[in-house]
Amino acid sequence: MTDIDDFLDRTGRPDDVAHVRKLIDTLDIEYIYVQYVTVTGRVVGKGMPAAHWERVAESGVQLVYGSTANVSAGRTGRYLGYGPESSELVAVPEPDTFAQLPWDGRVARVFARLFRNRQEELEPGASLTSDCRGNLARIMADFEDAHGLELRIGTEPEMMWLRRDGAELVGATKPYCYHIDQFEELREVMLRVIRYAHAMGLDMIQGDHEDAPGQLELNFAFDQPLRNADRLITYRQICRQVAREFDLVACFMTKPFMGLSASGCHHNFSLWRGGEDVPLAGFPDIAGRNVGGHRRGGRNLLPRADGGGLSEEALYALGGVLAHLPALTALGSSTVNSYRRMWDSGLWAPFTRAWGYQNRTCALRVSAPDRIEYRAVDSMVNPYLMAAGLLAAVGDGLRNRLPAGEPTSANTYEQAGAPGADPLPMNLGDALAALHDDALVRSALHGDLYSVFRDHKKDEWERFLATTTSWDFDTYLDYVP
Repeated sequence: MTDIDDFLDRTGRPDDVAHVRKLIDTLDIEYIYVQYVTVTGRVVGKGMPAAHWERVAESGVQLVYGSTANVSAGRTGRYLGYGPESSELVAVPEPDTFAQLPWDGRVARVFARLFRNRQEELEPGASLTSDCRGNLARIMADFEDAHGLELRIGTEPEMMWLRRDGAELVGATKPYCYHIDQFEELREVMLRVIRYAHAMGLDMIQGDHEDAPGQLELNFAFDQPLRNADRLITYRQICRQVAREFDLVACFMTKPFMGLSASGCHHNFSLWRGGEDVPLAGFPDIAGRNVGGHRRGGRNLLPRADGGGLSEEALYALGGVLAHLPALTALGSSTVNSYRRMWDSGLWAPFTRAWGYQNRTCALRVSAPDRIEYRAVDSMVNPYLMAAGLLAAVGDGLRNRLPAGEPTSANTYEQAGAPGADPLPMNLGDALAALHDDALVRSALHGDLYSVFRDHKKDEWERFLATTTSWDFDTYLDYVP
């Protein structure tokens, strides 16, 4: 039995495949996107007529291995991740992720798990290790088996709604933080995002206007890492669609405007024992069984049982993440543009290795007794890689009882460069070096996943270093004589 055979033979899969057929017939679905996510967070895949659902559910669709790296060539012309001589992967739909697109009911989407081709000489039918989504599923299972606990994650997806003013992109609103009037400027946009999101299984809980032009943060409820990552990807796709409908640009680039706040994607995490899957209230049974399910209940182990602060488990989890923060920065701040957010200091982005209670200058903030906020993450994060790294770091903290040290109440921006201050990597090159040197976090990107991610990101960094920009002309055109 190969991995692909085991996946197809899972208990309940035939019922899920049949359930999707009922949905296709009931909802008059004509077309289905079979999608997955690349190492950079891009959504790729193939489409198929819904009449072929059962065949594709059994056999999958084939795409080149290099699709996990955006089928892109580096600055020397070499294809990144995999060469053109590589085989084709098999993307097998996960029927419990099936969801109708609320903006066009004729079309649905389903996430896929990736495998090596059945005809390969080496490991035929094995899990494709460069599948970041499949990798996270395995890391989650290993964490729960090792510790008897589950990590739950909630993300804060900041992004900016921009409009075109001639050749320039400008914010659709003014940069007034928490301003209801500016929130109101984007009311119709926000309400449509929320309507589409609920239709695709996201439990939308709150939102606000942030302090950059057109910057909104619309939050959905926390859940298990894989579900949360799927929902963040879905949320981004929804925003792109709503932008088309309103002739706007849904901007997830971290730092489009200097001197103004960037877009973060803080990851709030907690440790739980027990719990159950509960359907989203008011969510009709018009999607795959996992789409409307949310993890609820159980006991959160971060607060002490007597209510007197953080538990031992919470402090060990903090210690694990703090120990691996430099390497994790390569996953949470994964682009050249990410570090514009850190260098434009004083605008809420952390750049030192520290933790504190309600201290937004720290990389880790205890925002409430029941959750820890990891702040060195931005809006372009690949949530599958980030969650895998967090699971590895938290697991290391629990397993080895790593100390968190003392919290700080100081403004760490003012301490930057002082003796004892421990800075995070401040550019993509340094972050990639830190990841390469951290065997534990690197192991969370199993097999080819690390090499494909590093190949793509190393090329991105080198292309940036090799590019002449307007800054060069502004600085050096009259530099000498």
